[in-house]
Amino acid sequence: MAGDRIAASLAADHHGNRAEKKRVVTLGNVRLRDQETNEIILIPTPSSDPNDPLNWPQWYKYYMATVICLAMMICNFLAAGPSIAMVNITMEFFAGAHPGRNPKLFHEAVAKVAYFFTTCALMQGIGNFFWVPVANKWGRRPTYVLSYLIYFASAVWLCFERSYGGFLAGRVIMGFGAGAAETIAPITIADIFFLHERGTVMALYSSFLAVGVAIGLIISGVITIDHHWRVIFQVASALVGLVLLIAFFAFPETAYIRETATSSDDTSSTGTPRQRSSTEKNPTATISDPESRRAGGSSPLPKKASYLSTLKIFHGTITHESFFKLTVRPLGLICLPPVLWAALVEAATIGFLVAMTSNVEIAYEATYKFKSWQVGVCFVSALVGSLAGIPLGGWWGDKVADYFTKRNGGIRDPEMRLPAMIPAMITAPLGLVIFGVGIEKGLHWMVPNLGIALLNFAIVQGTNVALVYVIDAYRPVAGEITLAVMGFKSLFGFLLSFYTNTWVQQAGYLNAYGTMAAISAAVLVCWIPLYFWGKTIRHVTWGWPVIAYIHWREDREVGE
Repeated sequence: MAGDRIAASLAADHHGNRAEKKRVVTLGNVRLRDQETNEIILIPTPSSDPNDPLNWPQWYKYYMATVICLAMMICNFLAAGPSIAMVNITMEFFAGAHPGRNPKLFHEAVAKVAYFFTTCALMQGIGNFFWVPVANKWGRRPTYVLSYLIYFASAVWLCFERSYGGFLAGRVIMGFGAGAAETIAPITIADIFFLHERGTVMALYSSFLAVGVAIGLIISGVITIDHHWRVIFQVASALVGLVLLIAFFAFPETAYIRETATSSDDTSSTGTPRQRSSTEKNPTATISDPESRRAGGSSPLPKKASYLSTLKIFHGTITHESFFKLTVRPLGLICLPPVLWAALVEAATIGFLVAMTSNVEIAYEATYKFKSWQVGVCFVSALVGSLAGIPLGGWWGDKVADYFTKRNGGIRDPEMRLPAMIPAMITAPLGLVIFGVGIEKGLHWMVPNLGIALLNFAIVQGTNVALVYVIDAYRPVAGEITLAVMGFKSLFGFLLSFYTNTWVQQAGYLNAYGTMAAISAAVLVCWIPLYFWGKTIRHVTWGWPVIAYIHWREDREVGE
């Protein structure tokens, strides 16, 4: 799509006076290409305000995307990374627990130490029931800064904490602070990139979500060769502190309210007026009171905000929706079939990766006699798989969606992206089977490494397509959508991490990972019925009485 021409920014409204207005619209259904020239129409329509994130230079948008990806990677660095030193951590917190001299006590102690990682992962999901409403109510910038401040403080604390109870409390607080970046990132990406650009950037997001775990395991493993395992937290504290400084000094607010114009003809898929761009903006603030921003009247040509003004943490209220409604909406959204499917895709890929990492050191040590750092280095395969998934999750997904958009006369339905799920539908089950067979049969260590690579490829490629699909369908509540999906994934991964070792011991690696592969395949193949009937399903389910409470206010509309 790089070579495509871009239509005038208001082309979507220009064609609104034609037969376009007569067609029946549903959630996420927009005209993305000009009906006559086939040029790409900018969705959302940008304003003339230089402070509008949609008007930022392209290089600056990609700088912001880079910071988002860096924050994503670091937020998962400490989630799983220290688990590579599980044996040493166990022996330090529980005197006498040794795998050789007292295996019974050791295995009991390992189960308790596992809480350091399972509770952190759980809080990464649950904590977002606070952070996402904060981001939707008061902005992305305060969410990034405050959450990373908590993350940094807890990381420094754990460098020195010696008691089991204190360390567990620190890990819980760390999970609360670290999880915000994971869920706020898709909202930020949707704030600054046009609809036709998001696929590739979201693929980078999905990639760094997986890369963070792999990098954490690799670096943590290397550190343990010559250093105490607590050095992992010292190195991570420095990295978290660096991201915190970048967030404070070089990451402006991205939430921006555009004018709405009430018209009987121009309505969004929710039945509320679609937003249009306007030059009537506050020349100094990115966000101001929603009602005053929508009041009519003329104003001077907007001026670019000064650097000092962008350093403000809070810029005002974005929406008048209650904090309670913003908090409970994800619980209603998960009832919508497309959102539930996207959550299951995350659970059947990332959730199974969590299960794999919770067992991987034990598996490699028993089968190949690998040391901790050697197990960590094996996750280079995860990096390779993740990087390979970027173009097929982003560029390929955009090309597939654009191909079907052209065939549909320029009208984009979110389901047009779903055929891009085919690679993940194949590689996720295949990777799980290969890993299980490799460990069970004692094949060369590169065999289970290939399984890790294929699963990480599927995570980046498939989960990106699924997440972009539901965000396109319900864009005004992108934050709550991401929270519903990621929260479900975190809960699923939390439960799996408890039972994986027991499951594997009872059923064997082949049967356990074979079952995971079957579940993964059953979930991923559901893109086919959604492709054919997803539009109807979205339209019908949005009218369910139980869903009525989660419908959004007009001030959440973003012009899509």
